[in-house]
Amino acid sequence: MSSMQKTKQEIDKIREGGKILHGILRATAKLVKPGISTAVLNDFAEKEIVKAGGRPSFKNYGTKDNPFPAGLCTSLNDVVVHGIPSKKEILQEGDIVGLDIGMEYKGFYTDTAITVPVGNVSAETQKLLEVTEKALQAGIDQARVGNRIGDIGAAIEVYANKAGLGVVRDLVGHGVGYDVHEDPQVPNYGRAHTGPELKEGMVLAIEPMFNLGTHKLVFDDYDGWTISTADGKYSAHFEHTIAVTKNRPEILT
Repeated sequence: MSSMQKTKQEIDKIREGGKILHGILRATAKLVKPGISTAVLNDFAEKEIVKAGGRPSFKNYGTKDNPFPAGLCTSLNDVVVHGIPSKKEILQEGDIVGLDIGMEYKGFYTDTAITVPVGNVSAETQKLLEVTEKALQAGIDQARVGNRIGDIGAAIEVYANKAGLGVVRDLVGHGVGYDVHEDPQVPNYGRAHTGPELKEGMVLAIEPMFNLGTHKLVFDDYDGWTISTADGKYSAHFEHTIAVTKNRPEILT
């Protein structure tokens, strides 16, 4: 068994943590409303993780010079990923906010994300959220023994192309379980029947990121974390940690 494959007992622990993290993310999402700061969302999520016996795995992740300062990434509007929560960042009607969260629980890691509308959003924005979430499910459906990584990306990309959305290419999903990020990389685009073969016991974080405009990104030099769309248009991000099982893929978060 390769280091990418987890045992049944290990997946049991990842599932236990994933179920807890799913609940925490959903509870955090319910707090989203106009007038609330992204710092409030982060404080709630971090406290819930600790209360559940876990550790926020994103907090202090990265280099010693510039560790990520929070347990929750709050990515507002044109921010694709890695938005840093702030008391000054107040949600407004019509915004969208990506909530991306990771937890270490009993020595194993899970990772999950959702993008939430703030109050009423435009029809175009609502469609962006719906298509990205459906693409996640389409990608998960391809995570079967004998398929390849390219099958996941190809299935996701179809949804973006049909809806005329930009597929983020510079950021990818990944293996997860023993660490926050592991091999293999799981792109959100690609050719079917290409790439590493999927084997029973692999645990993957599949995470489509779609933009209303260009797929091109801008990396923030100031904070070293925030990644936004190059044209300032909205971006959506949905993610689950899943296990490749003998039968069908299992969503662990």
